Formats: sequence, structure tokens, C-alpha cells
Amino acid sequence: MAASPAKRRHKVRKRADMSLLGGIRPPIAILSALLLSLAGITALGFGRASEDSVPKAVMTSQQHFAEDGAVAMRASIDESAADLARTAGLFNAGDPAQPDAVVDKIGSVYQKWVGTAVVEISSGKMLAARGENVPVAAIDTAKLSEKDGLSPRMVRLANGETRLLSLQLLSWEGRPQQLLIASSSLRFPGISLGKFRSIAVIDSTGRILSSDGIPESEQVVTEYQRTGIERSKKQLTAFAKIAAKRAEEHPLKANVPGDGGYTGVSGSLRGGTFQGDRAIAGYAALTGPEAGKGTVATSLGLTVVAMVDVAEDPTRVTDPLFGLLAAGALLLIGALAVGVLLGTVQRPLLRLFLESRRLTRGDLTRPVRVPRHGEAARIGQALERLRRQLLGERSDADEGAGAGAGAGAGTGAGAGGRRGRIGARALLAVCGILLLVWSGPMLLLLNRADATAVVPEQITNDQRERTDTLSDRVRRSLNEGHADLVSVAGLLGERTSPEDMTKVLDRTRTDHTRYRSLYVRAADGEILAQSGESPRLPEDDKGGTGDSKDGKDGKPFADSIAVLNDSGTEPVIASYAELPGREGSTVVGEFRIDFINSLLKRPGLGEIRVVDSERQVIGGNSGYLAFEDLPSAQLEELAAGTSQKTGVSARAGAVVYRDGGGVQVAGAAPFVGGGAAKSLGWMVVSWQPAAGLAIPEYSLQNRTVLAGLLGITAAAACLGWLHIVVVRPLREVAKQAEALAGGDRRTVLYPRHHDEVGAIARSLELLRQQVIEQRKRDGTGTPVTSVPAQAPAGRN
Repeated sequence: MAASPAKRRHKVRKRADMSLLGGIRPPIAILSALLLSLAGITALGFGRASEDSVPKAVMTSQQHFAEDGAVAMRASIDESAADLARTAGLFNAGDPAQPDAVVDKIGSVYQKWVGTAVVEISSGKMLAARGENVPVAAIDTAKLSEKDGLSPRMVRLANGETRLLSLQLLSWEGRPQQLLIASSSLRFPGISLGKFRSIAVIDSTGRILSSDGIPESEQVVTEYQRTGIERSKKQLTAFAKIAAKRAEEHPLKANVPGDGGYTGVSGSLRGGTFQGDRAIAGYAALTGPEAGKGTVATSLGLTVVAMVDVAEDPTRVTDPLFGLLAAGALLLIGALAVGVLLGTVQRPLLRLFLESRRLTRGDLTRPVRVPRHGEAARIGQALERLRRQLLGERSDADEGAGAGAGAGAGTGAGAGGRRGRIGARALLAVCGILLLVWSGPMLLLLNRADATAVVPEQITNDQRERTDTLSDRVRRSLNEGHADLVSVAGLLGERTSPEDMTKVLDRTRTDHTRYRSLYVRAADGEILAQSGESPRLPEDDKGGTGDSKDGKDGKPFADSIAVLNDSGTEPVIASYAELPGREGSTVVGEFRIDFINSLLKRPGLGEIRVVDSERQVIGGNSGYLAFEDLPSAQLEELAAGTSQKTGVSARAGAVVYRDGGGVQVAGAAPFVGGGAAKSLGWMVVSWQPAAGLAIPEYSLQNRTVLAGLLGITAAAACLGWLHIVVVRPLREVAKQAEALAGGDRRTVLYPRHHDEVGAIARSLELLRQQVIEQRKRDGTGTPVTSVPAQAPAGRN
């Protein structure tokens, strides 16, 4: 029994609903889902009543501060161990020395140890000692020959303080072996704490080994101050326990992915409040300069904890109405855009699909319902003309060329030729403009932070203190380099041969990578021994400078450390030490500029430059030109103002300034302290854009920009998908349909995709075959009937 027309229409609709993923429905459905999701994200992301009372940027800054302390501590411990090992090696390579001479020499060259001693290993007899008493009893001399028997160790004194003991052997043929011991405190070298900050180093159990920044109770006078001190001590102890536990984690699991910078475990902690101030802390476990590479310091299992009190700001910085209004606007605009797509693109296309299927099944009684606009209207008009042709009406080509000449291509103007001026591409453009009305202002106009951003005071303070710490680190490194040369010079006597000099220089350059070249220079400028690259001492300085221009004093340059050029692609930084017993001879070491630049690579400080007394750039942590000026007038003014002495010496400074490039946070710190590097008059300058900090105003701006980008991306992806998969094939099918209705019977219509447009193309091919079959029947007098034909296979 034949199926009723209603059932046949139901089957057709069911097949239409079962179109494959390449059809018109998926892009519109996904666009609707994306816009709805974006509206939800906007309402939730912007709808919070307030930000955290302590901005994330302040928390991150404390983490970086602790990392600076850990880097300084690790470098100090490793440097001390290397210096002691190198000094012992130099003594062992020379003639036997008296124990008193050994400790006196170490004390005159290095001032980093609080106590030194020489002990005879076999008898345990103390042979020489300087400084505070070294806890020799804590060392088991019987185990020195075991693996790691000479490794540094921590010893807790009776007064509760901790000492780090470094050990080295002194061995000469024919003499009993001796043990050289150097004791140092676990104090932080050159860490600028500023106000209200404390710092501590803890062991793997969370026990505080040393701390700084919290005064003792007897140093204050009021009960309120004593209460604050006790609270700070308890809070620091609590932070230490948590930091020690977290330091046991693997760095890849503990650190936030993408943070970069520090290779070890680090993070920040939030504590309790006291009188409106909240305690926050940063922690960092000591780690090597390269990931996975341990050092002497990292084997001790130490962690640095830095704590500071920050005033909480409960002020609202975001308005919940903004997120709600933005989400509501997106829902309205998105609904309008999706409605346009559904009403003017999807629905007419699905209607054409059903109409074309009806014609191919032989239902020619009802006229085709022609859509109003676009390519759908053109195809509908062509289908109506084909329906009439199947009913016996001749096409334009048939009328012009006669029976059997169906090779012409009509234009398909017909009665409805004026329909279809607004195409599908124009409708997609309208939808894109609608979505751009919402995304554009979010991306470019709303919630701009440059004019209203308030940089937390703690961020400015941290910029200053961290820059000051970095300045001191560079100064100490240069002083360490000069001390190495003094130590080497003390071991090169007047009877040392050039070959032995070269061996000592090679060993020193191997132990310390800070030098590009080491050489011994005679008073007349002759190079007696050399290690590394060729000397770059200027020709006019080889006769000596300083007080005596004729070079009789033998000094290669006036100061112990100096920059030997004022132009070129790379500064030549060198230091020298005079050789005793060789009047006028000196050991000269030229520093690698990469060594200085490597000291400046600290995250969270932005751009960093080392400048000389004329404020010309010597080194930096990123691309720069040697001897260029600072990049802005504000930085020049900051450097000039900071270099002015305030009291005994100049002090570090920081400033927040606004210009055409946005808000900048800058800090400057001159070299303050003694040593050979003091004469350089250098300064470290750092600056970074506030836009890169996680402060509330910029976080709000970033979320606004992200929402705009997501809106544009969703619109471009889905509308582009529609254009490629639907609109372009639809335009091609419209041309082919008009040509077929106009009399082109030779062009075979192949579908591009297995979707609604492809189904229409297949139906048109079936109609083409039916029209050809009808013409054959008309030529033989056969009555006009509609015979379903086989459609060609689709083509992907």
C-alpha cells in the first residue's frame, strides 16, 4: 500500500534532520553555545564584588624576594667553598707553609669567615686559629677519608646559633696532613630588607637557623611593640614549617607552569592579620644555577623565607553590574545575530532542501515556495521554472534554439528576477558586525587601566629593595674577583717560573668562570704568563697609568677595578693585584661581560641595566648597546637623583611614573659599601611596566580584553566556517540552478559536501536528468511524466 503524502513529508523531514556535521546547523549551534558560554564567563569573571585584599602582584613579589635571598645564599656558600678549596690547592702546590701564615693569609684576603683554624689530623692538635672559636669537636677526623667526608656541615652552637663549617686538606710531602677549617654564619650577604620585613633561613625540618629583620624584645620600649614582635616571631615560625614541607615537593609539581625564572621550589604564603596588616611571605629552596644540577649549597637542604606585613585594602575595585550588563548585552546581540542566521540562512535553505526533494519524487502539483532573499531565492526561482518545464513549459533555450538544441545557458531572470539582491555573504557580514559591536569596545575601549591604575606601595618598595640587593650582589662579585687576584698574587713569588704561573692562572680560571683572561704583567708591560683569551689592555696603558705617567709604578691602570674603554661593542672591565717581591709586576684579570649580565637575570624586575658614573650602560639582562644612555628622561632623572648622597652615602630609590607608554615602576641603587668595586661608581637601574603586574586594575583590563578576543574569535571561527562550508557552495549551486533552468542540460551537477547544499545539488541533478528524459519523450510523442532518476555520488 502506498504511503500517504503526510507520511512521505515526515520521512523527508527526518532525513533533513539527519544531515551530517558539514551542514548548516553545527556552525550556528556552536556559535550559540560559545556566545552563551562567553556570557556566563563574563558575568562570573566580572561579577565579583571585590578583589583580594592583597593583590596577587604583591604575593608574587614576595616570592621573587625570597628567590633573591636564596640565590644570594647559594652563591655565597658556593663561593666560600670554592675560595677555600682554591686557596688550599694553591698552598698545597707551593712550599710548606706555617699554619699561622695560612690563617693570616686567608684572613687578609677574605673577610667572609667568622673563624678559621688549622688542625693536625692525626693528633687532633690545634695548630693555629683566628676569629671566633671554631667548633672543632663537632668534626670526626676519622671519617674525613670517607665519601663526602670533607663536605660542608652545619653545627649548632650552645647559644642556639648555627655555623657552617667548610673543610679542606693541607698536604705537603714529609709533613703530617692538616685540616683547614673555616666557620661562617648563615647570614644573608647584602640583602636589602627595607622596613617591616624579616628574612630567615631554615633547614629541612622547618627550624629557623638564622633570621634578620625582627628586633629583640629588649630593643623596644613599649608593650605594643613587644606584642608585635612576639606575633611576628610566631608568624615567621609558622611560615617556616609550611615552607619546609612544601620545599620537599618536586619543582615541576610545586611551581606554577609557565612562571619560569627560578629552577627550584618557590611560592608565597598568606598569614594572619594584626591591627589591619596581613602577614605574607615568600619562600624559596636553595637550588643550583641550572635545573637538576646540584652544588655544595643545595646539598644542605636550606630554604629561605621572607615575610612582610602589608596593609589590607578592602576597597571595591570591580563593579558587579559591569559583568552583568556586559553579559546581558552579549545575550541580546548574540540572540539577534543567531536569529538572523536562523531566519535568513538556515530556514530558507532547509525549505529549499525539502522543496527540491519533493520535485524529484514527482510531486509537481504545488508551486515551489520561493524564499525572499539571497542565493536561496535564486535557487527557488530555478526550481519553480524546472517544475513548470517538467509540466510541459519550454525553457528560454528551447524557445530560442528549437527542439533538441538544449546547449544554451539561460540567466534565469523570470518573473522573480529581482529577488535575491541581498546574498548570504551580506547576511554573514551583518552578523559579524553585530558581534563586533560587543567585542570591539571590550577589546579597545572599556576598563582601560593606564589612567586609573594604583600601584601598591609594597610593589614600589620591593622594586627598590630588590634593585638594591642586585646592586650589592654585582659589587660583591666584583670584589670577590679582585680578592681572587690578590690571593693568586700572594702565591706567585719572585722565583715562580712562567710555567708555574700559567698553571696557577689556568686553575684559577677553571675554578671561576668570571674571567675571560688572566695574565701576569711585568712593570714594562711584558706579559709573563697568560691564561684564556688575549689581553685587551689598551696600547696607551701598557706603559702604566695611575700617578706616574711613565709607568715606573707598574700599575696597569689607576684603580684596582676599572673600565678600560669608553666606546665600542663591549666594555673591557679588568682588575689587578700587585705581586709581592716582583716590583711593578701585577696579576690582571679581565671579566666576562656575560658574567655580569648573568647576575642581572632576575624575574619580576623587568629591564635591568648596570650604568657607570656617567649613566652609560655597561651591562643588562636583555638586549642593549654598550655605552648607550638610559632609554628615557625619567630614568635619567631617577639615576641622577639616586646618585646624590643622603647623609653618609647615597641610597636606593624607586618611583612610579606615567607617560605615553603607560605606567612604569622603576628603581635605582648605587654601589654602597667598601671593596675595590666602590671606586667604579656604578649603579643598577631597573624598570617594568605596571601592565605586566597582577594588580586589580590591570587584571580587570586583561579580563575585558580577553572577553573581547574570545567574542571576536568565536564570531570569526563560526561565521568563517559557515562561509566556507555553506555560503560558497550555495552560491555555486545557485549559478548552476539558474543555468539549468535557463536551458543548460549538459553540465552535470556534483555536490561538494554531504549536507543540505549537497542534497540540493543532487536534487538538481535528478531534475536535470528528468528534463532530458522528458525532452526525449516529447520528441516521440510520449506523454509527459516525471520519472525519478539516479543521482550521482557526492564528492567531498
